Amino acid sequence: MAHCGAKMDSTDLLVLCSSQPGFLRTLGGKLSGRCRLLECYSLSEAAHMVQQHQPRIALIDLRKASVQRFDRSWAIAHNSATTFLVIVTNLAELESAQIPPEIAQQVIHVEVDELSGDLNSTFDAVDDLLGSNRQLEQRSISERPQHTIQSVSSENAQTNRSHSASKSDESSPASSDNANLSLSDRYRTRSPELRHMLERLEVAARHDVTILLIGETGCGKTHLAQLIHESSQRANEPFLTVACGALPGELIESELFGHVKGSFTSAHADKDGKFLAAGRGTILLDEIDVLTPEQQVKLLRVIERGLFEPVGSNKTLKVEARIIAASNLELQPLVEQGRFRPDLYYRLNTLSFMIPPLRKRLPDIEALARYFVHLHAESHGIDVVNVSDNFIDCLINYPWPGNVREMENAIRSAVIFSNGGQLTKQTLPPNIVSGAAGPANDPSVAAFFGGRKGQSLGNRIELTEKDIIEQALLSNSFSRTRTARQLGVSRVTLYNKMKKYGMMPGGKD
Repeated sequence: MAHCGAKMDSTDLLVLCSSQPGFLRTLGGKLSGRCRLLECYSLSEAAHMVQQHQPRIALIDLRKASVQRFDRSWAIAHNSATTFLVIVTNLAELESAQIPPEIAQQVIHVEVDELSGDLNSTFDAVDDLLGSNRQLEQRSISERPQHTIQSVSSENAQTNRSHSASKSDESSPASSDNANLSLSDRYRTRSPELRHMLERLEVAARHDVTILLIGETGCGKTHLAQLIHESSQRANEPFLTVACGALPGELIESELFGHVKGSFTSAHADKDGKFLAAGRGTILLDEIDVLTPEQQVKLLRVIERGLFEPVGSNKTLKVEARIIAASNLELQPLVEQGRFRPDLYYRLNTLSFMIPPLRKRLPDIEALARYFVHLHAESHGIDVVNVSDNFIDCLINYPWPGNVREMENAIRSAVIFSNGGQLTKQTLPPNIVSGAAGPANDPSVAAFFGGRKGQSLGNRIELTEKDIIEQALLSNSFSRTRTARQLGVSRVTLYNKMKKYGMMPGGKD
């Protein structure tokens, strides 16, 4: 999950952070209906969510964590004076004296038994907070009182459980955690460029206008169209998809506009097309670049006037659905080649949005990967207990010509073949591990590997400067000092280039 344009209501909002899908699945299930949940898999995501939404509670799984991860968690509390920080560790992994005194008022420490894996004490601590009227005062950092850390362990968990059970049920179940999320949150991107595009798209989604989505196969156009529909006033109406590229040319018009009996050989009865079936909902026309010039003329008429005739009929009907068009190819070159009508192109191009391929969205790969691990571990009933660093590194070092769809399939396979719940490099499909990328029209797929031949900016001319910097930042955990050293440039030069490319969010010294 990522940046959201407007801050959410923080009442009973909980950010839940763990690198372990099993933890998220178990605790998230227990908390479902008690609060609005924002789940994430890394501390950088958690920090961003807390800063943006100022939730009432941020729960962070720090079992077997390094000192650096604890320090980053304290920084999250330090930067959000009204957020309770619930820290989960194994027994004896954290002492009260290790928590900075200036944030002690905010921190609730929960210890769990590593052997039993029982998360009841964690749930009880959160449930107790949610069921009480306890709030943190808004104070500046310098004004925070020096209080002793509050600790909740397995021994006093029963007290909290009894306290919660004795309360009357005053709070009603919260709505779905997706209900108030921005479009960029639901699309799960941390890429500044894509996030900015999604913010603009969200504005367009609220208006009854035709939208064009352009992006490589598998980059998420259908998913994004669904999110546009859900963000619009038509969310309670049907959402239909027509895969134009999967239909024989002679059947596309019948699929879209319908036909009357006898209009062609196999038309044995009248049939309504998708434009009528969509009612006042949304219709996605995928791969519109395959439409013939005659079909493009009819589509232009539908977009501009909302009118069409079923195949074989003289009766004019009115379209009430909202249209979203999508293409795997950029349309301007097709216009220049005479394959796409200029009038339809200019009508669509005013509200067109380009979705970058996954290999140009490197900051998104780990977050998406952990989301798919969680999703498919749950759907297949497999308890994934660890996602290794070499698993993530392998994903980052592959160009994904099939984009998000290819990565999801690879992760589904890895989950199925996981050994004892361990996801390692060896559980991924062999072609991902060896870097044997499939066919692709975009030269940046081949350039992706070429960029790894050298480490300095001067040697890595195959990739764009932005791609090189983005990859280096990712490999150095977004440390600008280490990134500049790796690329052979000064920190000032790196800073200026990051600012130029809109890459400042997430950077640190």
